[in-house]
Amino acid sequence: MKPNRDKKGLKTKWAYILVAGVCTVFFFFLITSLWIGYEVSSSCQNARKLYAGDCVQALTSLLEDEGQSYRSRNKAIWALGQLGDSRALSTLQEYYTGDIPDREALDEMISQYELQKAIALTSGGTNISAVIWKRFVR
Repeated sequence: MKPNRDKKGLKTKWAYILVAGVCTVFFFFLITSLWIGYEVSSSCQNARKLYAGDCVQALTSLLEDEGQSYRSRNKAIWALGQLGDSRALSTLQEYYTGDIPDREALDEMISQYELQKAIALTSGGTNISAVIWKRFVR
């Protein structure tokens, strides 16, 4: 009977390890999702201090404002992508050239890589983290 008990104990240990692993992955997903939501909300609030409209309209205005830094405009692109609102699609497409360099200095240019991701998300792409935070961003 001892070999059976050892197998059962081993299976139980692996079950605990599996459950702990799944819980850990879910915890990190939850924390990451909430952080993304916080950053989107922060970007939205900052844009709405400067421009009229809802989040998408204010972030779009920020992107179009050449007086803003490239870093701010790239952050607006990222936030628009996270929001996934199709109203931003045409503006994002205006800036997209399709030429994505190996490295982009976010302080020196509009990020084609961020535009590519944002266009995908505003064109109906899936953003699973938005399920956690999207209802809190206004």
